[in-house]
Amino acid sequence: MSEPNPGAHSAQSIAAERAALSPFAPLRSPVFRMLWGIWVTANLCTWMHDVAAAWMMTSFTSTPLWVALVQTASTVPMFLLGLPSGALADILDRRRYFIVTQFWVAGVALVLCAVTVADAMTAPLLLALTFANGVGLAMRWPVFSAIVPELVPRAQLPAALGLNGIAMNASRIAGPLVAGGLIASAGTEYVFVLNAVLSVISGFVIMSWRRKHAPSPLGRERLISAMRVGLQFVGQSARLRAVLLRVFMFFFHSTALLALLPLVARGLHAGGAGVFTTLLASMGLGAITSVLLLPRLRRIIGGERLLMRGTIVQAVAMLGVAYAPHLLIAAPAMFIAGMVWIATVNSLSVSAQLALPDWVRARGMSIYQMGIMGASAAGAALWGQIATWSSVPTAITLAAFSGVIAIRISQWLVVNKAEDEDLTPSRELKAPTPKFPPGQGHVVMTIEYRIDPDRAAEFLELMRESRRSRLRQGAINWELLRDVSDPGRFTERVVDESWTEHLRRFDRLTAADTALRRRKLKFHIAESPPVIHRRIVELP
Repeated sequence: MSEPNPGAHSAQSIAAERAALSPFAPLRSPVFRMLWGIWVTANLCTWMHDVAAAWMMTSFTSTPLWVALVQTASTVPMFLLGLPSGALADILDRRRYFIVTQFWVAGVALVLCAVTVADAMTAPLLLALTFANGVGLAMRWPVFSAIVPELVPRAQLPAALGLNGIAMNASRIAGPLVAGGLIASAGTEYVFVLNAVLSVISGFVIMSWRRKHAPSPLGRERLISAMRVGLQFVGQSARLRAVLLRVFMFFFHSTALLALLPLVARGLHAGGAGVFTTLLASMGLGAITSVLLLPRLRRIIGGERLLMRGTIVQAVAMLGVAYAPHLLIAAPAMFIAGMVWIATVNSLSVSAQLALPDWVRARGMSIYQMGIMGASAAGAALWGQIATWSSVPTAITLAAFSGVIAIRISQWLVVNKAEDEDLTPSRELKAPTPKFPPGQGHVVMTIEYRIDPDRAAEFLELMRESRRSRLRQGAINWELLRDVSDPGRFTERVVDESWTEHLRRFDRLTAADTALRRRKLKFHIAESPPVIHRRIVELP
């Protein structure tokens, strides 16, 4: 009888761990594979549309501002509609909502095709239809972002987001190539036809997915209330605020390269659609290469250092593209820009995802995407106007240098707290049962603590955390009161919009919230637990 070999067992464990954390581990899930294929197709359609629209605009006008406004029209819907879309994705059946977005994009592509075939396209109409296509993207992105963490373990989330980056950047290569080939051989309208066909097929594939939607027993949240809660959660999360500031600064400046790239391509030797396609494909290839190196990069370089160093390298790459005399120099610079772009964005995306519990994930990620799109839209318009006043290289140079400075300032202004809160749902507290049917008035909950006055300063600091926690859960107001005749008596006062919204906060409790509650109870020195009262506002 042979003896067990501990070394062999250890080697097997290490191999299994490496396999679980490999860049391709999430693809072992059939549902993730299917949805990842949809995401590849969706991004392919996006890039084909953007290339066709941008190139078509250069046939109408050579003014840099008009060319840059194509990207603004594509991205500004996400800034305007991101939060409502994220709220809908959190309160509706995500599968059905995802299907609707696919058919919306297909409809817009059909209209674009019809207008182009009729030779009725104008520069303003192209911007309007590009905006309508962007509305579909605004609806689609939050729901997909919320679905991904459902499909993979937490440890595989960076790999899953990296694969999404591969999807986006593989389409960055294939999309322009396909679009350029169709434009050259058949005409721009056929790009829009292909987009419509692929979007319809994707919609039917999603319809075959049998995701089980579990509606809340409390019913759906009202849209306005859901949007308010999403904004409150982000506003009270220090980590999310830091991520949002950084992602806005990064995209506001880096978007100058993409917004002005059609004009850079035209300025190169033999500049044409082929040159433009090659530059985009080079950036996409760099991004794919970066995804394969991400696990090693994340181990070697921390998140904050990765962001700062990535911004510096991005600036150098932008300068290389802006002043390249030939495609042989511009293409490698675009390759480097693509590598840095995906590494930086992946780091920020992972930070945002890990800071969000599932109940508010779509809203949180929609606000994150709003930051990206708002920065891209504003940046494209600004750098396009600066290029109109001066020149394309000058605008890209200003964007590169100011981007490095802005990221450094953002790191000074807002600290990105690296520690992760445990956002696992907690069922430690049971919802109360009222003695009578509550009305529609606000709910006022008070909790009375008996505290050692000598520890009041420590307690106040902890209660600031309690305020952030209550507001993140959806409370509309919070106060801490101190009795003037008894310095050891404190009353925490929390106001909810209604009894239903009060009950929702019990469903939103996380392990971090219950740990905070235990820390508060340690300050309570009375023998009996803190006294809790819940009251309904009958008359305002």
